[in-house]
Amino acid sequence: MTGRLARAGLAIAAGLMASAGGAQDGTVIASAETSQVPYDAAVFARSPLLQSPKLSPDGQRLLFSTRRDGKLFIVFRSLTDPELKPVLVPEKMDLNWYRWAGNNRILISVSQTVPWFGDEARKSVLMAVDTATMKINFIGHATQGLEGDDLLYVDPSGDWALLSLQETAYDYPAVFKVRFDTGRLSQVQVPIDNIWEWYADNSGVVRIGISYGSQKWTLHYREVEKGKWKKLVSANYDDESSAGLIEALRVISGTDKGYVLAAPRNGKYALHKYDFATQTIGDRVFGLDQYDIDDFDLNADGTPAAVYYTDDRPRVRWFDPAQQALQDDVEKALGSKHGTLVSSSRDGRIKLYHVGASNDPGSYYAFQEATGSMSLLFRINGDLQPGRLSPSSYVNYKSRDGLSIYGNLTLPRGVAPRGLPLIILPHGGPYGIRDVLGYDPEVQFLASRGYAVFQPNYRGSGGYGDAHVKAGEGAIGRQMQDDLDDGMDWLVREGIVDAGRVCVVGSSYGGYAALWAVTRNPERYRCAASFAGVTDWKLMLKYDAKFLSRTGLRRFRNKVQGDESFDLDTVSPFAQVQRLTRPVLVAQGEDDTVVPAKQAKAYVAALKAHGKAHEYASYRDEGHGLDDPANLTDWLRRLEAFLAEHNPA
Repeated sequence: MTGRLARAGLAIAAGLMASAGGAQDGTVIASAETSQVPYDAAVFARSPLLQSPKLSPDGQRLLFSTRRDGKLFIVFRSLTDPELKPVLVPEKMDLNWYRWAGNNRILISVSQTVPWFGDEARKSVLMAVDTATMKINFIGHATQGLEGDDLLYVDPSGDWALLSLQETAYDYPAVFKVRFDTGRLSQVQVPIDNIWEWYADNSGVVRIGISYGSQKWTLHYREVEKGKWKKLVSANYDDESSAGLIEALRVISGTDKGYVLAAPRNGKYALHKYDFATQTIGDRVFGLDQYDIDDFDLNADGTPAAVYYTDDRPRVRWFDPAQQALQDDVEKALGSKHGTLVSSSRDGRIKLYHVGASNDPGSYYAFQEATGSMSLLFRINGDLQPGRLSPSSYVNYKSRDGLSIYGNLTLPRGVAPRGLPLIILPHGGPYGIRDVLGYDPEVQFLASRGYAVFQPNYRGSGGYGDAHVKAGEGAIGRQMQDDLDDGMDWLVREGIVDAGRVCVVGSSYGGYAALWAVTRNPERYRCAASFAGVTDWKLMLKYDAKFLSRTGLRRFRNKVQGDESFDLDTVSPFAQVQRLTRPVLVAQGEDDTVVPAKQAKAYVAALKAHGKAHEYASYRDEGHGLDDPANLTDWLRRLEAFLAEHNPA
């Protein structure tokens, strides 16, 4: 490290040390580290001061969300002026995402519950906010389909974008050019039967469409804006050839060249060149032997700028040697903490980093390339001291059929790692999702109560290659559940865990896995707690059929069920409720449209009818998660009391 980068590295380290010692001096930290009193549940449930910050393209303004007095706001401010400009998220609407469009406009995606073919569903809509006038335009048609926020391209000026939209629920999506100042939409691509996904090149020309038939998908391509559409590549959904393993297509303006994430070599997705004219995967630009590449960015000239991947935690790899050297400097300066790039100015000269660890909610820092300095913007939860929390480690074990399973293990601070009570905490999804090393309030809450917490990335989890995901298809309630059992057995063999003191806790699919664990294997598990867990797979598929095409439903059913002769009732907690012999805690958001509340209510009614030991909590105005800190606090306290009774630490 020499010259400017050497000075930058020193400035980064000095900035981090100075800011770390500012609001939380060494005396306070030392005192906190000696305290044996765990934090109250409300401290873990507290809403972060600011969430998901994003830099404007010129790097001069910051965009973030915050919750105050039960209301959610999207806020922007200058990096040099503390004055806040808030935009209230409309009541009864949930926030999906937000982003900058140019330097003077904000795009916000929100969703709300609407009637849908005799049931309810979530419908998304796009809001465009002019930061100078604070004028808001809602984008779309009154009769449009459920997805109203599928942006294909946003012009660098922020004046217009391309939006894929169904004009009605009965149409295939078309592509519209939307002017944000007026909200006016003009169609630039008509719907084509069975094409559900559209892609634009880096100048805003629609060049790619993906159609989904009953047995296969097809890539449609055109060379120029008014050119004829050609069918390039088709592959069956279960095709494991190179054609069937392509994702994240990007075509470069004015050429037939582009880049894709493909897995032709070892089943791990890597960045490859792609020739759309000849339909061939070209040279591998960057890849890893053990992990998938998650995403990539291109420079304005169409050359690769960076790839993003996850091993134990999210990482970035730059193609510009100077940018990579800077990233290395940041990592070196942080020591045991993790520096994750979360946003950057368009020219890359100003960057926003999250700096934290598994036992530290962390802080956000702005890096200025011109001065080589990194300055603290804000802490996420200053009430939590890392010295009173428990670091997590990345672990690996083998399943009974030889599959390599990775996961995170968090051991309670200040307790010898022998014969500990265990909470298995499987993630939701389940497909393509995974847990990473990083701060998790539920994990830290449980560890602070004396439990070892284990988060296995069971088969079906994402990031470990196509084979790992496919191994989970048709494995719900079966091999996927075996992976949890095998992880427990490994921890017992290592002497870390007491085999007689294990419970399973989870949300969404993880909630299902918890309920099924105590139903299937009561000899292993003492109790289970589920938030928003699936209890009836047949009913779940029937519900999902309202929102998926016939092809989409068939693909999802194949993933869940596998062999069509397999009876999903044999792995559903509701249908097998008479087998339950262990206590369960069930909780649900009443407005959940992912796993509807009827799943929990029917299961609880069955528990009552069969005289099974259970507790139930229902949360008004909550969906597939708990956004209100008061409700999250209540859930954590209920969970703490339930575990203390049935699996005391």
